[in-house]
Amino acid sequence: MRDHIIGEDYELWDIVTDGPLATLKKKAEGVDVPKTRAYCTAEDLKTCEKNAKAKKWLVCGVGPDKYNKIQSCATTKKIWDTLQVAHEGTPQVTRSRGILLYSQYENFSMKEGELIQEMYTRFSTLTNELKSLGRIMKKIKSRRY
Repeated sequence: MRDHIIGEDYELWDIVTDGPLATLKKKAEGVDVPKTRAYCTAEDLKTCEKNAKAKKWLVCGVGPDKYNKIQSCATTKKIWDTLQVAHEGTPQVTRSRGILLYSQYENFSMKEGELIQEMYTRFSTLTNELKSLGRIMKKIKSRRY
């Protein structure tokens, strides 16, 4: 989804990860408050349009089961955070999963009767999952025989 949104408009990904762009005005007391539509400039309306576009990409990119989890979210940031927890679990679950995958990586070996292509596919899947969790694999020094 990240690549798809960035491909559409790079700034939309910032809105997804950092939250909506603000259209604020200062009140007499010096406090920033959201502008009403009547006070919005053309630039403010463009900002609102980008926020709506980012939200649309997220909402349209999920199936009905995930939509039920995000339909009440007001911002793209909240939608994204909800989807991350739904797919990856809580930070504790993600950390435990990373530890388990890293252990599998360190103890990786070919299974009996396994074809090289099957082993390679299994290894690629393992390393891709580790990368998606932000885990760095150590380089293994090659041995000379």
